[in-house]
Amino acid sequence: MARESPGNGVDPGRLIEDAFEGLAGSSILVDREGKVALATAGAAAILGRRPEAGTSIAELFPEPTSTGRGLAEELADELPVRALVPVTGPRGKTTVRVRAYPLRSGSGHLLSLGEGGPSMPCEGVEFQGMLTCSPAMLQVFRLVERVAQGDETVLVRGETGAGKELVARAIHDLSRRRNGPFHAINCAALPANLLESELFGHARGAFTGAVRDRPGHIQLAHGGTLFLDEVAELPLELQAKLLRVLETRTVMPVGARDAIPVDVRFISATHRSLRREVEAGRFRADLMYRLRVVPIFLPPLRDRPEDVLLLARRFIEEGNRRGPRRIEEISPEALALLQAHDWPGNVRELQNVIRYAFVVGEGPILLPTDLPPEFFEPDEVRKGAQGQSSAEARRILQVLSEVGGNREEAARRLGISRATLWRRMRSLGLLPSREG
Repeated sequence: MARESPGNGVDPGRLIEDAFEGLAGSSILVDREGKVALATAGAAAILGRRPEAGTSIAELFPEPTSTGRGLAEELADELPVRALVPVTGPRGKTTVRVRAYPLRSGSGHLLSLGEGGPSMPCEGVEFQGMLTCSPAMLQVFRLVERVAQGDETVLVRGETGAGKELVARAIHDLSRRRNGPFHAINCAALPANLLESELFGHARGAFTGAVRDRPGHIQLAHGGTLFLDEVAELPLELQAKLLRVLETRTVMPVGARDAIPVDVRFISATHRSLRREVEAGRFRADLMYRLRVVPIFLPPLRDRPEDVLLLARRFIEEGNRRGPRRIEEISPEALALLQAHDWPGNVRELQNVIRYAFVVGEGPILLPTDLPPEFFEPDEVRKGAQGQSSAEARRILQVLSEVGGNREEAARRLGISRATLWRRMRSLGLLPSREG
């Protein structure tokens, strides 16, 4: 309850504290100098102690985050931050999940804290070929295990490259159908006439060239699982035919007279919202309800920053086994670029980026110059190439490497301000595109 001021009202400062406590949850308000202005009881519970006003973020979180840099350094960039941060408190060493948002006025940051894990860095949990440190993905793993025990239809929603087929295979491999076939078909890969034959099969004489009966993927998956990738792309006329299969558990091949009984579990996937497709008249509502008895949502890689380094290391291990180049470590500058990337292609894109690095680079350290051009703005690509012969660029990279990517310390060693260092790095093409 707010205390009364010595006068005849409520202390405005305490009123603000009470409001902040109720609205912000487990949060810390940081001023423009990187010092604690206010901390809620929820934040104190997570940290194991109440941060005192005036404490610098560098003192409160002295160790590097999951991005490889200090949290104070991250905040100085005036960009949103998502990271895992190790802290040592009365309960020993733990990990805190931090999301930092710069205030519009430029007067500081709001840090939202969450429980992380028992240690840093995360070694990862592997599940049916998928690797993660992310609590959101671990929840997906648990749901997959439960879903696999039944026979309901499943709809996996996720962006391109997020691992939708891996989830479908995991459900199949953990189910009672594991000894049956697993068939997959991409509904966006074929025109409607060919897709109908591929999916439902055809009878002899159904069309020119149909010299024999040919089973489709639905029949071929009998006793097992059929994975319909990009199911939102299925033409409306075929949606009606698929609905009949789901309702009757029989399939009618093209040109056939008699329906064939089938025992198939259907798992579908899409990067679109089927509800929006229904609203737009492109997808049948009755089919949507049949397909999404159990929806599973895959979080994109940009929402799993803790997984970027973990997966990059896994893909580097795979590349090292292929040879001839061996990568022993990722430079702080390259790691900062990887952590800052939005990953529109998700895990598949990260895998391809590492493969690219093996091809174009050399030596035991993965450098920024080993990364594809899309990690830089067009003018930065040009300036970055010039910077390879630039003594200033080489000096900055060398100092950053010596101090583990800490820009504040690098600026001190170079005898310039942090702002000046940032401007020079931007002009030389040494910053990730969203910073530059």
